[in-house]
Amino acid sequence: MRTVRDIKVFQNIPILVRAALNVPVENGKVVNDYRLRRALPTIRYLAERGARVVLISHIDPLGNTPPQGTETLEPVARALQKLVSGISFSDETVGARARAAVRNLIPGNILIMENLRRNKGEKENDRAFAKELAALGDIFVEDCFDTSHRKHASIIGVPELLPSYAGFLFEEEVQALSHARSPKHPSLAVIGGMKFSTKEAVLTTLLQTYDRVFVGGALANDFLKASGREVGRSLVSETSVDGIKKLLNNPKLILPIDSVVVGDVIVDHGPKTSALLAELVAKAKTILWNGPLGNYENGFINATSGFARAVADSNAYSVVGGGDTIAAIEGLGLLPRFSFVSTGGGAMLAYLAYGTLPGIDALK
Repeated sequence: MRTVRDIKVFQNIPILVRAALNVPVENGKVVNDYRLRRALPTIRYLAERGARVVLISHIDPLGNTPPQGTETLEPVARALQKLVSGISFSDETVGARARAAVRNLIPGNILIMENLRRNKGEKENDRAFAKELAALGDIFVEDCFDTSHRKHASIIGVPELLPSYAGFLFEEEVQALSHARSPKHPSLAVIGGMKFSTKEAVLTTLLQTYDRVFVGGALANDFLKASGREVGRSLVSETSVDGIKKLLNNPKLILPIDSVVVGDVIVDHGPKTSALLAELVAKAKTILWNGPLGNYENGFINATSGFARAVADSNAYSVVGGGDTIAAIEGLGLLPRFSFVSTGGGAMLAYLAYGTLPGIDALK
């Protein structure tokens, strides 16, 4: 991939950047600016060289209110103003007024356009919408790894229309996850969360490349049930057990050996499982982790917290991703002690499974 280092001319050039600005907003205020801080190196690099920087992004609401496609990026613009100077906001994404705002942008300043997903053409990869977006810049920079597994207009449509480059964050993600696909041994992969259908491909790949693959969280319930163990009313996926049974036969696969149960619901992994994971961490040279362990969202955090501390204390090369996983680690103050923190959840899993993504292919 070409990166922003390969751009020859910056001064007064409108450069369209697909940025990762999808951060949590409550009551009109950004409550966690981690992704914004990760987006800054590319933004500053372009602005400091005199480009007119045009940021496009989506933002989804917390929960289901307001509905998807109605949230605004205005609070994000206000949060970015505290991190970098020269920020302004356009309440339109495309159209005559949006293009006029770009023309009036002072070189070295930054304009944030309104939420891409307010236009249905974004998710549909509508050609007309992609052309409208491309009209906002002369050069395109992809720096939003976390949506690069989506075939959306801003991910695969715009690169067909403009000279395109990878931003620093995007480049860093691809490099780190490429290393994670070829781990140093002994290696340990831990996949938590839920929904076997979204994890089957990555588990299949990891069982070929990693020495041990631990399945945790609600995802483990699917495997425990398929192996004949009692899970009561615990959360399980509505899926065929055939795919799970194929993986169960792999000797590299590890499941929880004890559980914390409330009523007849499994809510966390037990102390024996945490001790087993700690032993595997101590031996590993590479550790990959995506998805919390146990019912983290409802306060059952012991297994997740214990594993996070074990990895942070290890000498292994550690790669972690997924929103809830990162939030848990950040809450413990351990984030700087991980080798690489991916901004992607689904994108990280898809890249680990397949070695590429639609957003990467679009840049090539």
